[in-house]
Amino acid sequence: MGLRREPTARQTRLATELRRLRDAAGLKAREAAELLGVSSVQISQIESGLAGLSEERLRRLAAHYMCTDDELVSALVAMATDRTRGWWEAYQWLLPKPFLDLAELEHHATSLREVQFLYIPGPFQTEDYARAVFSYRVPELPHEELELRVRHRMQRKTTLEGTPYEAVIHEAALRIMVGNRAASRAQLSHLLELSEAEHVTVRVIPFDLEGFAGATSAMTYAGGAVPKLDTVVRDGPHGASFIDSEAQLGAFRALFHKVEAVSLVPGRSRDFIHRLTKEL
Repeated sequence: MGLRREPTARQTRLATELRRLRDAAGLKAREAAELLGVSSVQISQIESGLAGLSEERLRRLAAHYMCTDDELVSALVAMATDRTRGWWEAYQWLLPKPFLDLAELEHHATSLREVQFLYIPGPFQTEDYARAVFSYRVPELPHEELELRVRHRMQRKTTLEGTPYEAVIHEAALRIMVGNRAASRAQLSHLLELSEAEHVTVRVIPFDLEGFAGATSAMTYAGGAVPKLDTVVRDGPHGASFIDSEAQLGAFRALFHKVEAVSLVPGRSRDFIHRLTKEL
């Protein structure tokens, strides 16, 4: 099998975890290569996501690395042997790679928790809302690419079909009229409808909450098959960044719980959104 041109975020994460296991065992790449009967270059390719490996080889490495976490090893095996061809692959080479990586992450997540302050979470957005967001980009997107991004965002709604999803949204995101008044009203109504699903929880942080200084805590927290495989996605000036170090994951889990604790409970949040809808 040839080398991958551009590993996905999931393939890169598997590679990162294998390197972490080797480092924790205090072994050199040369020693891992000797175990598998390959060159150090091939181990480097595996640990950078450019090359895959079989279940048998992965389990041999994990045993050699003295990894006793059976759940983690099984989760890594599932990642290594996964042959899923997701809907997002149709956008390969058409949209920037982070769009595909985010869709893949959401597809495989066991749970999703999101905090947003300026925008409605992507999978909750209506078509008109998403189009207004992408239309504001500078430089302006060509019509075809803009529509590709809108279509991709609409397909991300498949995430909401069963994955437990908890969103904490600030009042600012609910009040900012990204599109026109009618589009904003439709967006809030859509959000209310989604919040009625058993596996979807929507909480609101109101403006009048005292002592809230967490406006920089926007994130998407994706649960992995095991906690060590959780991932945090944060938007930055140059695109989305994927965070997976154990220390940072712990910090973001704590941060989410702090934000969640001060938000309105789901019932009061729905009442709050309903009142805003009536105001438009």
